[in-house]
Amino acid sequence: MTHERLMEIIRFCFVGGVSFLMDYSLLYALTEFAGVYYLYSSAISFSVTVVFNYWLCVIYVFKGAKKQTPRQAIIFFTTGAIGLVLNQFCMWFFVAIIELHYLIAKLGATVIVTIWNYITKRKAVRG
Repeated sequence: MTHERLMEIIRFCFVGGVSFLMDYSLLYALTEFAGVYYLYSSAISFSVTVVFNYWLCVIYVFKGAKKQTPRQAIIFFTTGAIGLVLNQFCMWFFVAIIELHYLIAKLGATVIVTIWNYITKRKAVRG
């Protein structure tokens, strides 16, 4: 692994951590304070975070990504939409089937979606 790739992974993890805090906080606030059903809260928080994450990935994580083509942006958001479906499935599965609390379920969903995101978003922004 090259030094640049290692730094990219570190930047990706940092941005992912900030994005996770945003996602988790929105999920909690919408569910607990606004009374929104956890799957709706999860979809809203995830979607807001995808936009924020895209912006940070383009300007900070992936070098050379500032010259995004419309095709790359479409791929990025398409992979984000698939990530949303994956997130929602994991949330439903962990809460409804395994009977975990929704905040614990979010941790498991995040691990799975993070792996998906790195693989696909790197390809999307690097071309």
